[in-house]
Order: sequence, then structure tokens, then C-alpha cells
Amino acid sequence: MTDQNPYEQLGVTEDASFDEIQDAKGRLMQQHSGDQKLVESVEAAYDAVIMDRLRMRQEGKIKVPERIRFPEKERLAEAPSNFPTASVNQSPQWLQRMLDTPTGGEMLWPGVCLLLLSGMTIFASDQDIQSTLPLVLALGFGCSIYFLNRKEQQFGRAFLLTLAGLLVGIGLGTILGNLLDVQTTLGLSLDKFATILTFFFFWLISSFLR
Repeated sequence: MTDQNPYEQLGVTEDASFDEIQDAKGRLMQQHSGDQKLVESVEAAYDAVIMDRLRMRQEGKIKVPERIRFPEKERLAEAPSNFPTASVNQSPQWLQRMLDTPTGGEMLWPGVCLLLLSGMTIFASDQDIQSTLPLVLALGFGCSIYFLNRKEQQFGRAFLLTLAGLLVGIGLGTILGNLLDVQTTLGLSLDKFATILTFFFFWLISSFLR
């Protein structure tokens, strides 16, 4: 079939109608359904014929029905309507560059470290809280920078993202702590609650950003 021109491969003449071309393609596809190479040859011949007809239309030699489009579009139109299509990522490019898809280990180890620091925060006595919280916050800050920097080897970027997490965590923790009255509802001081929430932001940053 490869020595023939596209019209001969489909078994139609060059003045065949579009319906005749499509019928010929369907017949040959069914006839050679068990031979992948012949199927591909038929598809290539059909594509070549359609492209030739489109060229002729641009030159004003023929009129192509509106339902005829480029072969790639036609194949999409023939796909079953219930076939799940891949969703197109519409998020901005800068956000796509920042987001990461972490492995289990990349989520686990920061989580373990920050969970241990959260435990130290919870069980710190009220007398030692003023000296303990700065220490555990510094350790959490360092952990977040370490795990984030390990991905891209960009220390400055890791530092800035972690600093942003620190400011958001402390600020949001203070606001939520006052709204929820955490000392009464959870038995935690406002400082402890804000620190634990900050560790949660550190985990999100070190796991899902890069």
C-alpha cells in the first residue's frame, strides 16, 4: 500500500466525495483491524487526502463541508463523550514552579522532626515557656530550611519561604488562638498554640514547595 498515492491507498478517486473518502477509511480500518501497520497506513493516507482537500479549499478549487476539519480535530470529535479528558492545569506559571509533588519520605521526615518539636512545645512547663519556645522555633525554622534547601539547593529561597511561614504561622496562630480561646478549649497557652500552628506551616512549606 505504501507505493500508492493516498487516494489509491483508500481505494477512491481524486474526485471522490468526502462521504466516499470517509466510508473507504472506515471499511479499510475494519478490514485491517488486526494489523497495526496497515491501520496506521490507512490513517496516514486518510490524513494526507484530507490535508490535500484543505489545501485545495484554500486555493478556492473546492468547497469543503463545515464538518471537515484537520484530522487531529476530527479524531477528537470521534472520541466517546463519556471518555475522561485530562484536566488542563490553569494555574499560573509562577505557582507551578513553586509547587512540588513530594514523595512519602519528603513528607515523612519533616513531619517527624516538626512533630517532635510540637511535643516539646506542648509539654514545656509554664515556667520554662519563655526560654523553650524561642529554642524550638529556631530548631523548626532550621528544619524547614534544611528540607526545603535539599530539594533545589537554593538556600536564599528556602530561607525566605520559611521566614514567610514563620510570620504567617505566628500571626494566624495569635488571631485564631484569641478567637478560639485555646487556653480554655485546648488547655494551651496562646504562645504554644501559635508555635504549633507555625510548625504546621513549616511542614507544608518544606513538603509541598520547592
